Amino acid sequence: MIRAVMIDDERNNIDNLEGLLRRYCPQVTIAGMAMNADDGALLIKKLNPDLVFLDIQMPGKNGFRMLQELAIHSFEIILITAFDQYGIQAIKFSAVDYLLKPLNIEELKTAVHKAERRISEKMQNRELENLLQLIRNREERSAHKLALPTVKETRFVHPKEIIRCESSNVYTFFFLNDGTKITVSHPIFEYEELLADYGFVRCHQSHLVNKAYIRSWVKVDGGYLVLENGDKIPVSRSKKEIVPNTLIHLK
Repeated sequence: MIRAVMIDDERNNIDNLEGLLRRYCPQVTIAGMAMNADDGALLIKKLNPDLVFLDIQMPGKNGFRMLQELAIHSFEIILITAFDQYGIQAIKFSAVDYLLKPLNIEELKTAVHKAERRISEKMQNRELENLLQLIRNREERSAHKLALPTVKETRFVHPKEIIRCESSNVYTFFFLNDGTKITVSHPIFEYEELLADYGFVRCHQSHLVNKAYIRSWVKVDGGYLVLENGDKIPVSRSKKEIVPNTLIHLK
């Protein structure tokens, strides 16, 4: 469905267009109507429609002036007027079409089909851009490394190398997949947020685990996680509901 708004200072024109759309263009749903340019601008900002049917000549402020004052034109426009001298301005505002009153049914149907194609293309472009952005984000994240300051050096470790973290007072121990253990003088909560986007789950006040290394979730004996290296990590009472739900997305 195409969400549309109609802006025209004459009620009979709005009613006529609404009736024609209902009968000949059922893919259009009218989300709102306005009878002057200022109210129309507010309606557009509020509803963010796909399509705007806009009368050009209105008292006080015409349709072109309203479009100039709007900061963003994310919608398609079908201009409607009783005069035929506005073609150049219609092109300037990238209008889908320019219809003369009284409306011709076939011309209206053609204009709506044009708008439908444009809207569909924009949606596909947005989906493609979202996909490309997701890919870019993943590529950027794959290069991220966590800085772990120790007494002698600062180690730079990729999150996927970390099996788990364990805290003891203000110290956090990082256990890596090559068997290395790194001690850092920072509390574990400082790393919980940093590692949240890399598949780590806080299963206990003292433990942060990489989900990629979890072998099983054991419910007996208070509940604990078994890791691929055989480590058993306790699950606190407060996490017994959260952890299983988190592990649904495991690997």
